[in-house]
Amino acid sequence: MSQPPATPYGPPHDSPHPPQQSGFPQQQGFPAPQPGQPYGDPSAPVGPPPAKKSKVGKIILIVLAVVLVLCLGGAAITWFAVKDEVGDVVDATKTRVVAPATLAGRAKNTDPQLQRAADGMVTEMKSTVQGETSAVGAFYGDPAKQDLIMIAAASGLVQDPKKEMDTSVTELTGELSLTNMATIEAGPLGGEARCGDGKAEGVPLGVCVWTDRGSQGLVILYFKSAEQAKAEFTTIRGEIEQRS
Repeated sequence: MSQPPATPYGPPHDSPHPPQQSGFPQQQGFPAPQPGQPYGDPSAPVGPPPAKKSKVGKIILIVLAVVLVLCLGGAAITWFAVKDEVGDVVDATKTRVVAPATLAGRAKNTDPQLQRAADGMVTEMKSTVQGETSAVGAFYGDPAKQDLIMIAAASGLVQDPKKEMDTSVTELTGELSLTNMATIEAGPLGGEARCGDGKAEGVPLGVCVWTDRGSQGLVILYFKSAEQAKAEFTTIRGEIEQRS
């Protein structure tokens, strides 16, 4: 069977959505693998015909690349302006994000490919995001049962949460063909949250994004709708974002 490349991130490319100049330091985005793109070493010896590849692997790589474009190209974690309230700053500095052993009743997925993808995402965020105090990326559930969640989040002092939310939605709308992206109840942790319907390789995605003074995160439920993602969002966010 052909193998995916050692890293899901391809060479930089020109994005149709220019990154915004705020927050996370501007970096060039990572292109998503294109449908039909070959994987593995073309010079490898020819063997038996490979088994039919599941679309899930491609979806994982595509959405992971989108997350890196989002986080490294246009999001924002930086120090507050002097005019900001001291209380907001204090609360934000106490915010951390974690990847729990289970998420909304689903066990963390330890598939080697998924684990490498998640580890690579965390490494990139930690090495690139200025002012980052914690970063997580993980998968939960079982794609064979059409029940898979991907999370990506980072904590730090966010200068303008609303602007960062707008930037995130713009990036994701173009990459995941988001529709019905609407503001939802953010939950007891506050800030702003939105959910919408996305699609990758023909598979529906329930996509939710949150931003507050101390963190920014993305939750993607594969094979689900925005309404289904919305129903679980508060629980999922509450298990990821913590304040000491």
